[in-house]
Amino acid sequence: MVKRDCPIEETLQLIAGKWKGVIIYQLFQNQKCRFSELQKLIPDCSKRMLALQLKELEKSNVIQKNVLATSPTKTEYSLTSFGKTLEPVIESINAWGEQKNKNS
Repeated sequence: MVKRDCPIEETLQLIAGKWKGVIIYQLFQNQKCRFSELQKLIPDCSKRMLALQLKELEKSNVIQKNVLATSPTKTEYSLTSFGKTLEPVIESINAWGEQKNKNS
């Protein structure tokens, strides 16, 4: 039985979604990314879904959106301090996935 306010459930809800973990992983690898860069790094994710997942991660304070005052305007995404605390979680998921692929 899962108790209320379960840390595992809260963590999974925070990174739930097909692309959130991948977005977070890419931001660990690249530190800052523009929307178009993330699209290139995650080609199977549609523009609409990427925008939605970024918005949810921003709302959860995992990433921050920085709008640069350039012409044309550019937007960069990066991890917040809170988002950076997910590094061991994301690295563990990545390592587990790599091990699973070796054993398949």
